[in-house]
Amino acid sequence: MSGNLNTFDNLILLTYFLIVLGIGLYTGRSKGNSISQYFLAGKNLSWIVIGTSLFATNISSEHFVGLAGAGSIHGLSVGYFEWLAVIILFLLGWLFAPIFLRANIFTVPQFFGKRFDNKSRFYLTIVSILSYIFTKIGVTLLAGTFVLKQVLGWDMFTSTIIIVFITGLYTVIGGLTSVAFTQVFQSIMLILGAVLLSVFGLIEVGGFGQLVDKLPAEYFSIFKSTTDPNVPWIGILLGAPIIGIWYWCADQYIVQRVLAAKGIEDAKKGTMLAAVFKIFPIFFSDFSWFNSSSIISRS
Repeated sequence: MSGNLNTFDNLILLTYFLIVLGIGLYTGRSKGNSISQYFLAGKNLSWIVIGTSLFATNISSEHFVGLAGAGSIHGLSVGYFEWLAVIILFLLGWLFAPIFLRANIFTVPQFFGKRFDNKSRFYLTIVSILSYIFTKIGVTLLAGTFVLKQVLGWDMFTSTIIIVFITGLYTVIGGLTSVAFTQVFQSIMLILGAVLLSVFGLIEVGGFGQLVDKLPAEYFSIFKSTTDPNVPWIGILLGAPIIGIWYWCADQYIVQRVLAAKGIEDAKKGTMLAAVFKIFPIFFSDFSWFNSSSIISRS
């Protein structure tokens, strides 16, 4: 490895990659060849695994790069999308999850096929695949390669190959079981890293009071005016829930974790745990960026 890190830093990063790969390969070792085992982890995920996997599925490199960047422009108002997810996750657990689990499905498009017709199933499948490729997978890889380029000096092609190889290896071998259990570890690392970054940043800038003094007051406003071109509060209040319900309650990317629950109670508890986690990212991501901006401007 290279870039701006010393040997010890590189060793820590290498250890992290090896741990993730090891967890994925170990938990995904052969436990049966059924479709349910591969795609839904044998429908045996506990609420803790479901909650942390939901959180890690949503929070990744694009949040630490994209959300922080949006926070630097719009302030805490971007947190509305994060806190809205808290409400919608309860909707997923208490309304949608029981319906999906009783339908005994593997995918959301399959549910649409049962509820409506095969044309609806085919249409949703195509839309979902295209959206995964051009939004979720594309954006996540772009954000991840951006971070690796800044930290390690790797070019985007090399970074993409390494990310796809490591995640693809244990995903292909272990299915959802490997993905879910690696995400438990990754959630811990994400939360721990974000907390430490925020704390060190606040210490460096002189505390929260100094941070408030160095930033415009509008940075700490959640609801912008109706004339704001980017996040008008009426548009956000009425429009964001529609997108949020689709993302959290009807997108296979998210719902698959709930479909793998041991039962309805585990699905409910898992979504509740994810909702608790979703309270904090806006503080970590925004404050980390605010701290960095203030430090740079001061120097």
